[in-house]
Amino acid sequence: MSTSLLSGRAGLAVLIDPDRTTSAGAEELARRAAGEGAVLLLLGNSFGPAGEGGELSARLRRAAPGLPLVQFPAMASQLDAGVDAVLLLSLVSGRNAQYLIEEHVRAVPFFQRHPEVQAISTAYCLIDGGHVTSVESVSQTRPLPADKPEVTAAHLCAAALIGMHAAYLDAGSGASRAVGAPTIRAARDAWSGPLMVGGGIRSAESVRSARDAGADIVVVGGVLEQQGGARVLGALTTAARA
Repeated sequence: MSTSLLSGRAGLAVLIDPDRTTSAGAEELARRAAGEGAVLLLLGNSFGPAGEGGELSARLRRAAPGLPLVQFPAMASQLDAGVDAVLLLSLVSGRNAQYLIEEHVRAVPFFQRHPEVQAISTAYCLIDGGHVTSVESVSQTRPLPADKPEVTAAHLCAAALIGMHAAYLDAGSGASRAVGAPTIRAARDAWSGPLMVGGGIRSAESVRSARDAGADIVVVGGVLEQQGGARVLGALTTAARA
């Protein structure tokens, strides 16, 4: 697998959803993420174009100049040249061709125009988080069963054989339960590249559990959007470094 800005990186990533926060709030969260020791800023959501696009990415860069900014896009039309890299997500847990290859084809002109933006081929696995999430609704795909880690492992083995670079296990935004440790351990055994885990992670304990099970990067977003949620950021980043 080729190297990327994810290679060798471990800790907490902060996901900023432009639909769920003001520009000023996003800027302040980025500043605090950098100060508390987060390793990555993710920008995006599951619905598509939202917020201020390139203007927001520029503000996040100014707020956290030393922190890599990576886009989590829902579709090719959302791609932003103001980021360092894009998670080129292939929803390998689903069977909807739009999210397996079609959006990637539509993204080709963007990457031809902006070779400075790194495309990170990412095997995206939606894991059952207890209820229907935005990802499931938008992509019209069923999540992988939470109680069958071997199924997730098989999907990542296939992604590795295809030559994908990173993997992302996601219970979905607002999931009632996070991806379980057995699933993360099975994924880690099957996958040698960067492994990201997110969705339903709300506490330092759940961050530490994901890291102990083998996740390189633990993604949090929703808990930080709640009233006073940013105050827990220090505890989360400390847990991700443990």
